[in-house]
Amino acid sequence: MSQENVELARRTYEAWNQGNYEEFFAVIDPEVEMVLPEGGMTAGTHHGLQAMRQFIESYVESFEDFRWEPEEFFETGDQVVAFVRVSGRGRGSGIELAVRPVHLLTIRGGRLQRVEAFPEGDKQAVLEAVGLSE
Repeated sequence: MSQENVELARRTYEAWNQGNYEEFFAVIDPEVEMVLPEGGMTAGTHHGLQAMRQFIESYVESFEDFRWEPEEFFETGDQVVAFVRVSGRGRGSGIELAVRPVHLLTIRGGRLQRVEAFPEGDKQAVLEAVGLSE
């Protein structure tokens, strides 16, 4: 199985965490679709690069040192499952954020076309959704 999509996903997270937003957005498809779980700051389905930028800006404005640190990847076809540790500190409040969602990334033609985030309790559901089991 090719690791090309996993490497693209890894580089994308690294670019974000290093503050290299130009490289981060270079791999995002202009028609990207983001599906975010209920209960979050920006729950729902968001379409397009501008929506992705607004999502990113809302977190950057809300949190200091906001990071997405991948802990594990699985590739299946044009999808990559990424188990991620998300962290940051609330601006003003100082409250620490530390959650472990699962990201399901669809990558085609070297571009990230779809991101679906699952709460950390849904690890098994996302693995089953792509035909894998833990």
